[in-house]
Amino acid sequence: MGKREKGGFWVGAAAVLFYPLTWMGKSVYRDTERIPRDGAALLVMNHVSHLDPAVDAVFVHRNKRVPRFLAKDSLFRVPIFGKILGGSGGIPVYRGTASAQESLRAAHEALANGKLVLIYPEGTITKDPDGWPMRAHTGVARLALQNDIPVVPAARWGTNHIWNGYTKKFRPLPRKKLYTSVGDPIDLSEYRNRPVTNEVLREVTDLIMTRVRDLLGEIRHEPVPEAFYRPSAKREKDKD
Repeated sequence: MGKREKGGFWVGAAAVLFYPLTWMGKSVYRDTERIPRDGAALLVMNHVSHLDPAVDAVFVHRNKRVPRFLAKDSLFRVPIFGKILGGSGGIPVYRGTASAQESLRAAHEALANGKLVLIYPEGTITKDPDGWPMRAHTGVARLALQNDIPVVPAARWGTNHIWNGYTKKFRPLPRKKLYTSVGDPIDLSEYRNRPVTNEVLREVTDLIMTRVRDLLGEIRHEPVPEAFYRPSAKREKDKD
């Protein structure tokens, strides 16, 4: 698999904190060889539980990479966790503010420096009643189109059965299986020479999230919904 990417003190601190959290479940990984072992990559995932960042960080670390998370700025203010998140290369996202573009700029810089950036395009835990990915923000498409890098979809399921962020139920026992499945890098070559319009950004975002949703359907052994859930069309308009 090659050499492990060096992470430094804060990545080690994150490992000390996050690895024990993942022991609450039984991790099942599929097709991890699809994660690039070096160089820049954009790893795109669904979001179903507050446990996801810890579980996904360990998943990436076990594959010898250091994930740079795009995460809500509020998480960086959480005691201890926020310090570790920032120190290990996390990138705060300030949605709906003048700093929103700054967070994307930091993500562009991380990719330009050969890092693996992990993004939850939904921006928060899905509000879909059945746990499917909801309509995503188009920042993921901007990152994908403005950087000539592998865009790798992945889906994870099971963390929500341990900690459900909306019902506030925490059920670590009996131990649940935590599935993570990685898809093939998405071919976006047909979009790279086109003007980056809002329509193109939406089309690419939906294409990427459709791949994520399909992977989740394979994990769950269920048919996927035909459309992405939209909790509030009015609120989401122009927030992409």
